[in-house]
Amino acid sequence: MSSITAILRKKPNKQGQYPIYIRITKDRKSSFIALGYYIEIEQWDEKNKKVRKSHPNSSRLNNLIAKRISEAGGKLIEADASDKNVSLKAIRKKIINKGSDFFVVAEEYLKNIERLEKYNALYSEKPKIAHFKEFLNCKTFPIEQIDVRLLNEYQAYLKVERKVSDRTIANHLITIRTIYNIAIKEGIVNNKNYPFGRESIRIKIPESIKQGLSQEEVRSIEDLNLKEGSKEWHTRNIWLFSFYLAGIRVADVLKTKWSDFNNNRFTYRMGKNKKIISLKTPEKILQIISHYESQRYQNNGYVFPELKNVDEKNIKEVIRAVKTAGVSLNFYLKRIAEKAEINKPLSMHIARHTFGNISGDKIPTQMLQKLYRHSSITTTVNYQSNFIHKDVDDALEKVIDF
Repeated sequence: MSSITAILRKKPNKQGQYPIYIRITKDRKSSFIALGYYIEIEQWDEKNKKVRKSHPNSSRLNNLIAKRISEAGGKLIEADASDKNVSLKAIRKKIINKGSDFFVVAEEYLKNIERLEKYNALYSEKPKIAHFKEFLNCKTFPIEQIDVRLLNEYQAYLKVERKVSDRTIANHLITIRTIYNIAIKEGIVNNKNYPFGRESIRIKIPESIKQGLSQEEVRSIEDLNLKEGSKEWHTRNIWLFSFYLAGIRVADVLKTKWSDFNNNRFTYRMGKNKKIISLKTPEKILQIISHYESQRYQNNGYVFPELKNVDEKNIKEVIRAVKTAGVSLNFYLKRIAEKAEINKPLSMHIARHTFGNISGDKIPTQMLQKLYRHSSITTTVNYQSNFIHKDVDDALEKVIDF
C-alpha cells in the first residue's frame, strides 16, 4: 500500500518558518521530498494538508503542492508497474528530477563562467542569482514554474524592496533568461511556456544618462591644492591618468606597468576586449608617473601601488584587488568633487564620459573609435551622441526664436 501527502515538517529555519514537504509512504516506510518553500506554522491547514489563504501566495503554493503530488503519484505507479520490488529510495530518485531545478542549472552556469576565468562576470552574476533565491525564499525551484506573473512580481520586489534601478532590474532578468535558455538547450525544459519574448516578458534596456565633466571642471580638479602623498592626491593622479588617455578603464590603469612605456609611447592590452592600443605619451601623463618613479621597484613593476602585493597570475585575486581599489578610489573622488565644487557625480568611470564630453565633435568619429577601441563605428557614434547636443539645440532655437 502506497500513499502520498503534503506535510509541514516541524523543523524551522533561522527565520522561524517551516518547510513544506511531500511524504511518500510505501510498505510502512516513508521518504520526504522538500518543495523548497517555508511558511509560518499558522499558515498551514493541517486538516486539509494545504496552505491557508492568509499566506499571500497560497493559491500558487497549493497549485504547486497538487502538481507535485500528481507527478509523484504518476512516478510511483510507473515504478510499481515496472518493478514490484522497487525500493522507496529508487522511487524517490525517480520523482526528484534535480535537473529541472533552476538553481542546479544556475550553479552549472556559474561553474562554466569560472572555468573560463571570466571572474568579472562571475562576481556580477552570483549576486543576481542570490537575489532571485532570496525573492523565492526557497533552495530549489522548478524552471517550468517561472512564468510571466512570477517575473512581474520579481521586478516589483527588486524595485520596491531592493530599491534598484531599471537597468539593474533588466540585468537581473537577463540572467534568468540566460539560465532558462541553457535549460531549453540541454533539454531540461521545453520552450512551450517560455516566459520571455514578444508576447511575454520583454526586457527593455533603459537609456542611461552619461554625464561627463566640462573643461573648467577638469581644470578645477587639476588645480586643487592637495597634500602630496595623501589618498586624495593619489586618487586625483589615477583619475587624471585615465582621462588623459581617453578614459581608459580603472582596471587597465591599475595594471599599468613601467614596461608599458617605451620610446615615448604607451602600449597596453585592454582588459575588456583584449585589444592592443598604442598612444603617444602625453606630457601630463609623464608628469603624473614621475611622482611614482621612486617606487618603481617597490610596486612589483606597476606604476601605481594597488596591485603590488597581488600575484598577477592569479586572475581571481587581481580582479578582487581591482574591485576593492575601485571602491576606495570612488570614495576619495567624492571628496575631491566637494573640494572642487563640482555638483556632478565623480567616479572612475566618469573619466571616460568626461573625455567623450570634452571631445564632442572636435575629433573625427573614426579617430575616436581608435581611441576607444570600439569594434564598430556605430558603437562610437552612439556613445558620442550622449555628449553632442549642438545640432539639436540649434534646431530648437530656430523654431522658438521669434
